[in-house]
Amino acid sequence: MSDPERDRRCIDRMAAGDTAALEELYDRYGDLLYSLALRIVGSSPDAEEVLQDTWVQAWRNAGNYDAARGAVGAWLVTIARSRALDRVRSKGSRRRAETAAADEAAAHPRPGAPDPTAGAAQSSLRANVAAAMAALRLSSGPLVELAYFEGLSQSEISERLGAPLGTVKSWTRQALLRLRERVPAGELA
Repeated sequence: MSDPERDRRCIDRMAAGDTAALEELYDRYGDLLYSLALRIVGSSPDAEEVLQDTWVQAWRNAGNYDAARGAVGAWLVTIARSRALDRVRSKGSRRRAETAAADEAAAHPRPGAPDPTAGAAQSSLRANVAAAMAALRLSSGPLVELAYFEGLSQSEISERLGAPLGTVKSWTRQALLRLRERVPAGELA
C-alpha cells in the first residue's frame, strides 16, 4: 500500500474514532508540522500549542477530509499554517490592545502614580524606536503596518498591495535591516 493510500485510510479510521490512526499520522507528520508552526510563530511554546490545535482540528474534521482536494499531508499542513497564522494575529491583537491601554494610561496618568517612562535610558530607547518606526513608515509605505500591526503574512500583504510576493519579501527584509541599523540590538536588552 502506498503512503497516500495509507494516509487516506488513517483519516477514515480517525473519522471512525480510531486513536491509533491519529498516532500513526502524528508519527509521520508531527515533525514537519512542528517545524512549520515554529517558523511562523517563532517560539517553541507557541509552536507546541499550534501543533496541538492542528491535531485536535484534524481529529474533529477527519470526516470532512476530501481526497479529491489534495493529499492528507497537504491538508494537515494547511491546518497547521492556518492555526499558526491565527496565533500570530491573536498575539498581534493582544499587543495592540496592550499598547493602546499603555498609551491611554500615559496620556491620562493617575495623580501620584509613578511615571513608568521616567528613566533616561528608557526615554532614549523609546525615542529611537519611535523615530525608526516613523522612518520605516515613510520609506516602506504600509508594509510595516500590515505586517507588524495587522499581523498579515507576506502573501496577504502581496495580495493587499497588488505587489509580487518576492517584492514584498524584499521590502520586508530591507525594512528590518533599516530598523536594525536605527535601533541596535544592544539598546533593546
